[in-house]
Amino acid sequence: MTLAKQHRIRVNGVSLHVEEHGGGTPVLLIHGWPDSGFLWRNQIPVLVASGYRVIVPDLRGFGRSDQPPEVDAYALSNAVADINGILNALGIVRAHVVGHDWGAVVAWLTATMRPERVNRLVTISVPHPRAPQTVRQYEMAWYQLFFQFTGIAEATLRHDDWAMLRMFSRGDGDIDRWIADLSRPGALTASLNWYRANLAPRMPGPPPPLPPVQAPTLGIWSTGDHYLDGTRMEMSGQFVAGPWRYEQIDGASHWIPVAAADRLSALLLDWLG
Repeated sequence: MTLAKQHRIRVNGVSLHVEEHGGGTPVLLIHGWPDSGFLWRNQIPVLVASGYRVIVPDLRGFGRSDQPPEVDAYALSNAVADINGILNALGIVRAHVVGHDWGAVVAWLTATMRPERVNRLVTISVPHPRAPQTVRQYEMAWYQLFFQFTGIAEATLRHDDWAMLRMFSRGDGDIDRWIADLSRPGALTASLNWYRANLAPRMPGPPPPLPPVQAPTLGIWSTGDHYLDGTRMEMSGQFVAGPWRYEQIDGASHWIPVAAADRLSALLLDWLG
């Protein structure tokens, strides 16, 4: 890992921990659940060595960033405002934006709502928010409903030395680090509030329209993902007005930045370069 500048950036009512590595063209790396910026430890040195200025925040509720107590604080509109504020604070007009899991959703919406800030876009694992649902995705997304049960979800995940979280992850990702992070006061609830603020059951109806993504976009999915249907990522190109490319990584788990680190780094260098 390269030496980082550590920033504490106050934006949009929260204080966010942000690391900055290297210099050159800015690349913003956005993690998801239940990670922190540590997720990108394998991609950071590769990007820095190739001449990029790599910006790595801990999203609100995760890592070393603030954990506001209100569920509504985790609405995606706030996360997009956080990203915009980070770029402003660091004097960055436009950046390449790369996101995984919830970070991919934030990346999609940043490119949609603030297109002037995004040069090239990479979304990992999670499709465009308007990608059509599939039966397979409904089957895979059972945990999103379970996470709505405030108190019960927390107690179940913690029970018996985090046995359910260990089972849920299937041994993938950074389980020991997750448990250490989520064991801090308020951290588990803060992380689950991302689901409660954005995926709580709602009455059916047409979703609000979103303008197409203008940035050249690379969508990446892995065949070992137990939580997301890759068909939806393949279909995401219909929501991209700019150039679109889909890449599938065979055999890797949902946590592609760890499980397929070298392959992901190569794809990033090729797409961003």
